[in-house]
Amino acid sequence: STEKDDLKKESKEVFGYPISIFFIIVNEFCERFSYYGMRAVLVLYFKYFLRWDDDLAISIYHTFVAFCYLTPILGAIIADSWLGKFNTIIYLSIVYAIGQVAMAVSAIHDITDSDRDGSPDNLTFHIVLSMVGLLLIALGTGGIKPCVAAFGGDQFGEHQDKQRRTFFSVFYLCINGGSLLSTIITPILRAQNCGIYSKSKCYSLAFGVPAALMAVSLVVFIMGSGMYYKTKPEGNIMLKVSKCIGFAIKNRYRHKSKQYPKREHWMDWAEEKYDKLLIAQIKIALRVLVLYIPLPMFWTLFDQKGSRWTLQATTMDGNFVSLVNEPDQMQTINPILILTLVPVMDSLVFPLIKKCGLNFTPLKKMTVGMIVAALAFVCAAVIQLQIDVSGGQVVILSLPGTNEILKTHSKCYEEYFTFESDQITVSIGNPSVSRDVSLTKEQRQTLLIPSAINDDWQLVRDLHKILFINGMSTPVNVSSAAVHYDQIGPLHYSNYSEIKNGRATFTLQSGSQSCEYSKDFGFGGSYTFFIPSTLTLGPNCHESITESVDIKPNSVHMALQIPQYFLITAGEVMFSVTGLEFSYSQAPSNMKSVLQAGWLLTNSFGNFIVLIVAEIAKLPKQWTEYILFASLLVAVSIIFSIMASFYTYIDPTAIEAEFKKKLHDDEDDKKEELQKSEFKMEKRDSVSSDNGDKKHGYDIHQTNFDIRQK
Repeated sequence: STEKDDLKKESKEVFGYPISIFFIIVNEFCERFSYYGMRAVLVLYFKYFLRWDDDLAISIYHTFVAFCYLTPILGAIIADSWLGKFNTIIYLSIVYAIGQVAMAVSAIHDITDSDRDGSPDNLTFHIVLSMVGLLLIALGTGGIKPCVAAFGGDQFGEHQDKQRRTFFSVFYLCINGGSLLSTIITPILRAQNCGIYSKSKCYSLAFGVPAALMAVSLVVFIMGSGMYYKTKPEGNIMLKVSKCIGFAIKNRYRHKSKQYPKREHWMDWAEEKYDKLLIAQIKIALRVLVLYIPLPMFWTLFDQKGSRWTLQATTMDGNFVSLVNEPDQMQTINPILILTLVPVMDSLVFPLIKKCGLNFTPLKKMTVGMIVAALAFVCAAVIQLQIDVSGGQVVILSLPGTNEILKTHSKCYEEYFTFESDQITVSIGNPSVSRDVSLTKEQRQTLLIPSAINDDWQLVRDLHKILFINGMSTPVNVSSAAVHYDQIGPLHYSNYSEIKNGRATFTLQSGSQSCEYSKDFGFGGSYTFFIPSTLTLGPNCHESITESVDIKPNSVHMALQIPQYFLITAGEVMFSVTGLEFSYSQAPSNMKSVLQAGWLLTNSFGNFIVLIVAEIAKLPKQWTEYILFASLLVAVSIIFSIMASFYTYIDPTAIEAEFKKKLHDDEDDKKEELQKSEFKMEKRDSVSSDNGDKKHGYDIHQTNFDIRQK
């Protein structure tokens, strides 16, 4: 309205922009950094900190992402019907920040690490706290998603149309900028070693920095409070649409008998209660929503780059010359390529296709995008075959020592055993001591048996760590720049410690004597080092130390993932960016938020499909699962292309204008008919008056009768 526009004109401006939007842009950048930073390391947190297997880690990851795309509907309803956009952003951002803090606290291993071995002992505490944190984050990030961009658009007046368009471009840039920086920084933070009593991977810092950024986001947004133009809740169009559709279905069911004439469209059964223009707009929106039905399958593949592809990268070599790339950092390729491919596609590829005389419509672009995404998963399958051939995934049990071997032979037992059963019995000693050992399938484990065989035996997973076993009769101290072990007693073993790849030098000290031992560590390897009883501490001590490679270093390079990231991003540009543009252009003026909610729902359903397909298929090899998902997307793209061929592109604005004109013309016809009736009434009154007193009473009565009949 003019009053609202006047209020916006009075607000402070910088270079023609409302000063309030700068607070909103900073808020969005920090929030996206917080979300994508936390999400980048999430699946590795599940696998290595909470010690879940791959399938459970991926299931919880995709459930979380699905909820993040379900809650925007709730946020839109709260904002439009109750609190307004400003209050909704404030309250849900507080919930969001609390969730991020809960995640950071859940990743502090020292809270329950009573034996100080670098890993939590009470996993239940960490699991419950992290699940509460993820639930709050899903509610927060999803709830504010439909509000922030719209709230920013509200700050502009009618005289600032150009500035509003620029704002949305910068807003999109902030989303990708926050995503890019966070997926670079948080994996680096995760790779650090931290802890009060013992060191381990620093997931608490990787979650803590996004929590701090979310707090900054909230503070910055509140700082601009006095400058914002705040609209009042005006009722939610999604609720109105849902009620209208519900009434049409109910009314049609009530009149299903043949005695009632059929109507041109089933939505016409809502005409008894709802405005014809609203019904016409819903018909237009439904045509687009029907096309959304096959779309979740694209997101099923796309969002696995943060789960399956990240886990795939953990089995690959991340050495890039002098740089070491963390597995979760590979996700940075996506925002980098997005910022590159969007302008290239828009200014070069699509115009070139048009010049070739091809009618590359939006729905055709989306179909091609789906096929390209399927090819990305074919690439992932080929790489997985290479990884499997390299022998990195073998079910083994490593027994590095027994009581007799340590005492009599003083060497490390290096043979590996493979067991079909997950329950085995190990017997050693004379008299014999037996223990039942529960193994984890498809995992490499080391059974550590102390010299006092009646003490506790320790079964540990081989997870890219190193272990020292002291076969000497005297205690030994082992230390390096990155890792410090407690003193290793005679015929005993150290704790498992994580170490970065590359060359590391260890100092071995016993009494006043010491020596140095150097080793080049491959990416993703796990090693056991045995110090023999015959070791002489001196310059050549490294020749006597026995090395056992529990897990071979990764031999397939992470750079091979770049083609699949390129293909999935190219598919995203053709599918997602085009799909949003198509949805906006084909939506009625008051239904754009409805179609936006529908678009977000396709993403949510896509993540649920990951869980369903993976659970039903239960394929033994990972590469076969990649091929299955690729095949499903190709099949869905064929179905979508058939549906798209029946779709006719329209101009909703023109249809709405034509419909309003028709309604206006109908109203004019009614007015004209009413005027004719009034004219006839006046004419009859005049005739009645001219007839004199003879038929005065009768004629008046007759005229009134005629009017009532009309």
